Amino acid sequence: MSKTPIGKTIRRLRMEQGFTQQGFAQRLGISTSYLNLVEHDQRNVTASLLFKLTDILHVDLAALSGAQERELEVSLREVFADPHLGAEPVPESEIQSVAATPGAARAILALHRAWAGAREDADGITLPSGRKIMLPNEEVRDFFHDHENHFPALEAAAEAVSAGLNAEIQGTNHALAERLRQAHGLVVKVQKLPGSLRVYDAKARVLTLSEDLPRESRGFQMAFQLALLEAREVIEPIVKAAAPSSRDAAELLRIGLLNYVAGGILMPYEVFLAAAQANRYDVDAIAAKFGVSYEQTCQRLSTLQRNGARGVPFFFLRVDPAGNVSKRFSAAGFPFMRFGGTCPRWIVHSAFATPGSIRVQVAQLSEKETFLTFARALVGRAPRWGEPPPVRVVAMGCDISHAGDVVYGDGLDLATAAVGIGLSCRLCDRQDCRSRAFPPIAHRLSMDPLSTSASPFKFEVKK
Repeated sequence: MSKTPIGKTIRRLRMEQGFTQQGFAQRLGISTSYLNLVEHDQRNVTASLLFKLTDILHVDLAALSGAQERELEVSLREVFADPHLGAEPVPESEIQSVAATPGAARAILALHRAWAGAREDADGITLPSGRKIMLPNEEVRDFFHDHENHFPALEAAAEAVSAGLNAEIQGTNHALAERLRQAHGLVVKVQKLPGSLRVYDAKARVLTLSEDLPRESRGFQMAFQLALLEAREVIEPIVKAAAPSSRDAAELLRIGLLNYVAGGILMPYEVFLAAAQANRYDVDAIAAKFGVSYEQTCQRLSTLQRNGARGVPFFFLRVDPAGNVSKRFSAAGFPFMRFGGTCPRWIVHSAFATPGSIRVQVAQLSEKETFLTFARALVGRAPRWGEPPPVRVVAMGCDISHAGDVVYGDGLDLATAAVGIGLSCRLCDRQDCRSRAFPPIAHRLSMDPLSTSASPFKFEVKK
C-alpha cells in the first residue's frame, strides 16, 4: 500500500481531466466517500487502486509523486512570508488548502509577482531612459518548469533530424556540417569572431563559428542551426500557445526551445537514456560517449521525463559566484526559491572552492524531503588576458530514493550523511545554525544579552 500523501495530486489530476468525484469513483470501482477520504490523505492507496489511477488518468506512477503540490506549497509559503506584505503568518493548514487548488495557487503567485514588479518600479528600479525593467527570463523559466522541461513534440523533431546524420560513421560534428551543406546549401566556417560565438548569414548561406568555441560547443551551435532550419514548424505552435507577455519573452522562449531541440539532436532520447542508465548517470562517462560538454549532458539529463520511458528525475541548477541563478529545471520536485538566496550550507555554494571536482552531498530539507545532490564548478575561457574567466556551478540532484541508481550515491552512508539545509534563512526553522544570515520570519526572536548562541539569531519555535 502507498503511504505517500498523494491525495491532493489525485484530486488535481481528476479535476484537470474533467471528472466529477462521483463519476471518477465509479470508474475506479469505489464509493464516492472512500475517494473523498483518499483525496484528503485519510486513506492509503492500495497497489491495485494505484494501477487503476494511472490507467484512467493516463499517467505513470511518477506523475503521482505529489511534486507539483509540494512546489506550490513552498512557493506559497515564500509569498505569504514576504515581509513587505505586513500580514499575519498564514497557518500551514491554510497554505496546504490553497495548494490543493492549483489554479487559485498559481493566480496568487502571479499576483505576487505582478505586485513585486510594481513595487520595484515604484521604488525607482528603471533604466535612465525611463523604460521599466522587465524580467522575461523569469517568465520563460516558469514555462519550462511548468512543463517539467520535457516536450514530446520537440523530442520527435530532434530524433527525426538525428536519425539522418550518420554520426556514427562520420563523427558528430562532421555529420552536422554535411547535413547543413547537403540539405540547406549552407557552408560552415570557423574563424575569429570578436564579440560573437556564432553568426548566420542567410543570404550568403554561411554559418560562421568562433574559433574560441571548444569542439563540443561548435557541435551544439551547428545542431542549433539545424533546429532553426528544420524545427520551426514544431516550435512556433508551442510559442503561440504559451502566449508570452512580451516580444522579449517570446524570443527567449523561442531560443530556449531551439536549444532543447539542439540537445535532442546531439543526444537522441532513447539512445541517451540507455547510455545514462548503463553508466548509472555518470556525467563524465556520458559526455565522453556523445562528445558533448559536462553542462550539456547535465541539462539533457533533466529532460528525461517521457511517459513510459523515464530516467531518474533530476533537478538542474546553474549559478554564478554572486548567487545569480541563470538556469533551473526541476523534475525532481526540488522546491527552488523564486526570490532571494539559497542556503549557504548547500553544496552548490562550496563547489566554487574546488573547480573541476564533483562534490556530493545528501541535502535534507526535512525528514520527507532529502536529495542526493552533486555539483561542479566549471571555469570558462577568458576573452583575453586580464579579464576574469566566467565561473559557474552546475548542480544536479534527485530524490534520495533514487540514490542507488546514481553512481554519485556509491559509498555514502545514507543513514548518517544527510546535511540539513533550508530553502532560505527567512523560511528556515533550523535552530543553532551557524550559517544563518537572517532571522526566520515566522518565529519570534529570543535574544538574551547575558548569553551568546551558536546562531546569530536565536528564536522561539512555534508549537
